[in-house]
Amino acid sequence: MNILVLFAAGTAFFVLASRFYGRLIARSLGVDPEIPTPAIVRNDGRDYVPTRIHVLFAHHFSAIAGAGPILGPTIAILYGYGPVWLWIVLGSIFIGAVHDFTAIFVSIREGGQSMAEVARTTLGKMSFAMFILFTIVMLVLVTSNFLAATSISLTSMWPVEKLGLAEGQSFLKVVTKNGQTLGVIGGIASTSVVVITLLAPILGYLIHVRRIKTVLAYALATLICVGSVVAGSYAPIALQPHVWMVVLSVYVMLAAVLPVWVILQPRDFINVQILYAGMGLLAAGVIVGGLQGDTMQIPASNVAEGTVRLGHIWPLLFITVACGAISGFHALVAGGTTAKQLDTEANAKRIGYDGMLLEGVLALLVMLALGSSLPFGDYLQIVWPTAEQARISPSNPILAFSLAVGQLLDRTLHVPRALATVFGILLVEGFVITTLDAAVRLNRYLFEELWRIMFSGQERVPRVMRHPYFNSGLAVLLMGSLAFTNSFNALWPLFGSSNQLLAALTLFVVSAWLITHGKKAVFTLVPAVFILVTTVASLWLLLKKYVAQDNFLLTGATVVLILLAVSMVVLTVQKVPALLRGKSAQGGDATGRA
Repeated sequence: MNILVLFAAGTAFFVLASRFYGRLIARSLGVDPEIPTPAIVRNDGRDYVPTRIHVLFAHHFSAIAGAGPILGPTIAILYGYGPVWLWIVLGSIFIGAVHDFTAIFVSIREGGQSMAEVARTTLGKMSFAMFILFTIVMLVLVTSNFLAATSISLTSMWPVEKLGLAEGQSFLKVVTKNGQTLGVIGGIASTSVVVITLLAPILGYLIHVRRIKTVLAYALATLICVGSVVAGSYAPIALQPHVWMVVLSVYVMLAAVLPVWVILQPRDFINVQILYAGMGLLAAGVIVGGLQGDTMQIPASNVAEGTVRLGHIWPLLFITVACGAISGFHALVAGGTTAKQLDTEANAKRIGYDGMLLEGVLALLVMLALGSSLPFGDYLQIVWPTAEQARISPSNPILAFSLAVGQLLDRTLHVPRALATVFGILLVEGFVITTLDAAVRLNRYLFEELWRIMFSGQERVPRVMRHPYFNSGLAVLLMGSLAFTNSFNALWPLFGSSNQLLAALTLFVVSAWLITHGKKAVFTLVPAVFILVTTVASLWLLLKKYVAQDNFLLTGATVVLILLAVSMVVLTVQKVPALLRGKSAQGGDATGRA
């Protein structure tokens, strides 16, 4: 099928959904711009900071997008583009965007509380503890996945002739391996990541302290992006994957403690320029390619091969695409940072619902670039290598995406293939690291809350366990232990399952909150049940697989996730009568003000 038809149809559905379904949900929730947000009421200059909509959208979108909507479709397209297209479009509209929007709204109405804290006020202390434990496990899985993926991709190499380069070229550093000349793609991206990270605090100071105009902030961010790539072409950084793991671990431990405006916000603001540019170029490439007659080269349905390599299409497709359709991690961003920075409820839909739809557009572009531009044989070799191939070059979906970007932009927009490929890998890398530092920061908060529960109060927590560096260091230690001992392909399905399961639990908590405030909850309850059943089924299949492989670490993690999920559902069901009584006592209150 022509790629432009697939892109236009998906985008049209997203536009209609934003205009009609998103507004319908906003009315059902009772969004009121006259109610002061937590950022206004509790402005502390550190976590609660009223932020301009463009800056906050950039932070939120880059934090939720990360590598998820790129890696997920890249892996799942093995099933064929038809099932992936349907899940991205329908999942984003009716589940993912609803999840993000309602999570932000409820968090705002509860004073900027996290979903775990909302669970406590709505479902009780035991649900609060369960939610925190579940979220900690999920965040360890997401960070270990992204740490493993980025350490491999930053050392990516590919034959120079497939990059459209002649031997002796000076654009990329080259190495000879097994008699083949390979271009080191990851080196330029590595330098760019370092430069952006070092310059982010300066931009943060200019935006937050000096209050420079938004236009100037965008210009400086773009200049930093371009300059970082130029610097990378002259001085590419080459480190081994395990060294990158250590370097990134140290960075995220430090970034998780600093005030959000010092590095988290400005780094996201810089990186989002790359993401916006990447999405624009991909969209232009797809449009031009479609007009030229480009079609999908991967079959519309490839379920048999997908089942052999990945597992049954249900439930595995729905947890593999992950962030491209719905993501529990988004709820952590919503309550962890976004709700604390939103200056008015009127912007909740634009950031929550529309932000997720934009992520759906990104997932569609990734799928179309891969399906139309990367030869299927190369795709299998890079993403699904045989055991023998994996010993030489492990699975590297970021490289597969980057090569697809290079070929698409070369063929349609005449951007040199090697340059476009480097841009593709840079497009992912900045957001993998952005997700890492945001997730470790969130885990820091959760550990601090967990100790307060365990020791029955903040004052009883040992001093060392109250220190931010202790808790961020613990999150990094757990992240590294999984990343160092498991391959990316082994970690991704468990992350996807835990991520989607967290989304289901979030939707149950939101539904409980809506019921207690006299609001309709069918648009959150139905997706919650579907995602819950799907993820529990996937965890059961994964458990049997890990047991057969004698992988005790992943087996234990899977068992913990299943037990926590079942416990949360039981606690929620037990609370239903009380929730309904609370609704009656409020007389069907329509405001839901907290």
